Parts: sequence; C-alpha cells; structure tokens
Amino acid sequence: MPDALAALPVTLVAFQSGQLPLNDLTRQWREAARTHEPALPPRYTEVLERVLSQLESAALFTEESCSFSQGDMVAALGDWLARARAL
Repeated sequence: MPDALAALPVTLVAFQSGQLPLNDLTRQWREAARTHEPALPPRYTEVLERVLSQLESAALFTEESCSFSQGDMVAALGDWLARARAL
C-alpha cells in the first residue's frame, strides 16, 4: 500500500497558492491520516484534528481578527507531517 501521507506536501502548496479550497485540503488530510498504514498513534490524529479545526476556524475571520494565522496553521501542518512520516 502506498504511503497515504506522501501526497500531502503537494496539497499544502496547492492550498497556499489558492489552487486547492480549504475543505478539500482538510478532507484529504483527514483521509490520509485515517488510512495511513501503519496506523498513526491516537495522539497524532488528535493533534492533526486540532490544527485542521483551527485552520477551518481561521478561514471564518480576517487575519486581523483571528488569534492564529493561516500561515501558522499551514506551517503546523508541515511540522505535523514531518513528524508523522518519521514514525
């Protein structure tokens, strides 16, 4: 089975360039985490869900009115991905 996380870096680039809508990004990340073999530890899926939820919440507000930036959340996803792939 191919690595379910392998395609995720491309989704970050596409999202940042405006070529991938937020709902597609979050759906792909959730699906990859769910189907990754071997299964990720529960803590990894909890952290991913928290970051994705924050990213979704940030999209509802302007950058100035949100307590965390979209750029920070995308960076957090990149960090999560690096750690998950290192398992």
